[in-house]
Amino acid sequence: MDILFTIIMIILVIFVIVTFVHMYNNLVGLRNRVKNSYAQIDVQLKRRNDLIPNLVETVKGYAGHEKGVLEEVTKARTGVMNATSIEETSAADNQLTGALKTLFAVAENYPDLKANSNFQQLQTELSETEDKIAYARQFYNDVVLKYNNACQQFPSSLMAKLFRFKEESYFEAPASETAVPEVKFE
Repeated sequence: MDILFTIIMIILVIFVIVTFVHMYNNLVGLRNRVKNSYAQIDVQLKRRNDLIPNLVETVKGYAGHEKGVLEEVTKARTGVMNATSIEETSAADNQLTGALKTLFAVAENYPDLKANSNFQQLQTELSETEDKIAYARQFYNDVVLKYNNACQQFPSSLMAKLFRFKEESYFEAPASETAVPEVKFE
């Protein structure tokens, strides 16, 4: 009877240890996926930031007097490049997206610019990059959801607290982009 009890206790201890090791490794893996998915957003933001100077120079040739718009794009681009946290990057990225929308709206007023092959190519590349950024943000937020769930759900929450795993922030769109558009027929 004592041997059977000892064997059961040993099996139980081994099971608990294996469970804790699995939970810890799962948290580490999820945390690393969060970091990796954020790095993928960074890659796409860098790509977009590399395209912007060429776009600005192309637009300058046609719409030189739209200096304020071009300065806003340049300033917003600098903000993205200098951001150090997820929250700062998100805010700066949202500002740059708005500035680019304004720039493309200005470009609509210049038929010669719209017909310029360099401008068209840059606009296409930026559009494709924006799609990649949107996908990377979505993937990042999905990974953050899984990680945060693991940090909050029992019993892995005990492991998360014990080893100081901290919840991550989501990459959020600004309120202006989530508002319901108003449609009016006149």
